[in-house]
Amino acid sequence: MVSRRLLLLSGLALGLGGRAALAQSYGGEQDPFSGMEAGPDAGAELFDPALLPPAESPIDFPVPVIPDRRIRKKFRRQMVEFDGPEEPGTLVIEPDNRFLYHVLAYGAAMRYGVGVGRAGFAWAGNARIGMKRRWPRWVPPREMVERDPRAREWVNGQPGGPDNPLGARALYLYAGGQDTMYRIHGTNEPQSIGKAMSSGCIRMLNQDIAELYEQVIVGTPVTVRPSQGA
Repeated sequence: MVSRRLLLLSGLALGLGGRAALAQSYGGEQDPFSGMEAGPDAGAELFDPALLPPAESPIDFPVPVIPDRRIRKKFRRQMVEFDGPEEPGTLVIEPDNRFLYHVLAYGAAMRYGVGVGRAGFAWAGNARIGMKRRWPRWVPPREMVERDPRAREWVNGQPGGPDNPLGARALYLYAGGQDTMYRIHGTNEPQSIGKAMSSGCIRMLNQDIAELYEQVIVGTPVTVRPSQGA
């Protein structure tokens, strides 16, 4: 049974988006990547930064909504009890369980189902959101360009949009002022939610990452639990 406390917090979560958005001045952010989302080796000799598409799509496409029936019940967005020590406002990621929690108060959080790629198992610790992007471009890493002809097509970056593997929104994690190369992003493959995939970091349904994007600001703390690679 859902407690009265969780019902009240559900209402609070619905109202967070507008207030959080006011605190975020996206247009004044610096681009810490300088056009190199995938790191300094991205594309190697094939990469030409002069050909990069815009960091965000100039078109704010409608965010597709995936019906609940297509997602396993435990991976649907839902308010849950949360017994972790993290402060309200923190994002907590459990790669092995395929969950992301947005802590709303001590004892309660909004829980989202996620998909996890190899990169999602490779880093753990405390970070902060260093940058946010709406319909972000994607620059495939060098090793993907070398092994995948489809990625090679986008060696100089794929423009943001519905076909982009980063989906509708992306949150970029930084620790100690440095890019962790860890991303929380949308996906155009909703069937990947709750699964371990071959590539990527933390994937969310586009409708879920779009909601979370409006509720968090640059500087939001993020805790990534250690993974056993499950």
